[in-house]
Amino acid sequence: MTDNAHTRTKADLRYSERLFVPLWHWPAPLIAAALLAFQIHYGYPSLPMWLPYAVLLPLAVAVTLALGRTRIAVVEDDEPRLWVGQANLPLRYIAAVEIVPHESKRQALGPEFDPAAFCVHKPWIRSMVRVHLDDPEDPTPYWIFSTRRPERVAALLSDTHEHVDNGDHRG
Repeated sequence: MTDNAHTRTKADLRYSERLFVPLWHWPAPLIAAALLAFQIHYGYPSLPMWLPYAVLLPLAVAVTLALGRTRIAVVEDDEPRLWVGQANLPLRYIAAVEIVPHESKRQALGPEFDPAAFCVHKPWIRSMVRVHLDDPEDPTPYWIFSTRRPERVAALLSDTHEHVDNGDHRG
């Protein structure tokens, strides 16, 4: 077994999703970088004209790509686990799984949010899943994370959790 959700083999991977930034969100950072480069060029005319563009446009691309690097994975191994980014949770600690639809997202991340919770929120993804934990040694009450397929993730976590509780690790 490897220690990272990004290096899993297909044999033990039950579900995988990358939370990439959609293409229609790319123009905003690119336009902002171009406008900032223009302002720098305008404010410092002694700089070569191409320099601010050559630095800021690739930087905007790199930041946008980095924002979409988060991966969600459910792996079946000696101990089935949920991976969200670099964090992982053994499925035996799952008490309940709840889908947070777009209409309830603001409430879930606002007044209902517990500061001790583990949260991975991507604003360009409309739905979330909340996984309530049952681990007496962990002060984290639940994990809440964005996903494009909340029904599939919730069903998979609930199904795998039931098999783990019964001592069956097949999922």
